[in-house]
Amino acid sequence: MARPQQKNNDESPKAAPESGSADPQGPAGGSAPPRRRRSLWTVPLLILLTAAVVLGAQQAMRMLPGWINPFAEETKDRSGPVVLKSIRDLARFESASGNFQVIVDLEKDAKFLPSAVRGSRTLFVGHGSVDAYVDFSKLGSGAVTVNADRTAATVRLPRAQLEPTNLDPKRSYVFSTQRGLINRMGDFFSSNPNDQQQLYVLASQKIQTAAGESGLRERADQNTRLMLQNMLKALGFTTVTVQAAAQ
Repeated sequence: MARPQQKNNDESPKAAPESGSADPQGPAGGSAPPRRRRSLWTVPLLILLTAAVVLGAQQAMRMLPGWINPFAEETKDRSGPVVLKSIRDLARFESASGNFQVIVDLEKDAKFLPSAVRGSRTLFVGHGSVDAYVDFSKLGSGAVTVNADRTAATVRLPRAQLEPTNLDPKRSYVFSTQRGLINRMGDFFSSNPNDQQQLYVLASQKIQTAAGESGLRERADQNTRLMLQNMLKALGFTTVTVQAAAQ
């Protein structure tokens, strides 16, 4: 009979796993399963792919001729005829003009909401000019006096005035616009043309105020005085005095 073989006691025992190591597939490993990991990347990849397709389609459409491109814009002028409302005679001498530039920073915020939710901020660059003139129709009786031998003349002029600001629509433009989420949704359904009008009005008001503080009226008074002196001296007057009329 064959003896049962005895187990070798010298056989070394298997090494126990280290206490600090853990099975990466186990629940305590901290890594997500492959399926969940793939699902996390699916949504961003789809968004990027959709954006790339849309941008590529837009670029391709721009390369097409206008009569093929379904998104090509066509401008039609449907304006009516110009109507003359009135004509008025002027007796003005425009003797100075100033050109101005202003940057309007218009911000509208909700009282209890952040600007990212509801609010807007617009930077508008306005270019305009203001003319200064002397109105000769306001010369009163006795404004011009001449001595007996017609060699000396005295002229009493009214002070120069400022024309309303003439804002240049070709050089004025919106530089940037920031809008909140609610404002963007509202603009998608409707637009408010008064927003642009408010920017033009603010720019005109600021330019008009700056013109009044720039010394433009004083320059117009000086130029008008010089013009009258040269004109009257050309008519034979040797002494010409131009004074400011009492306001």
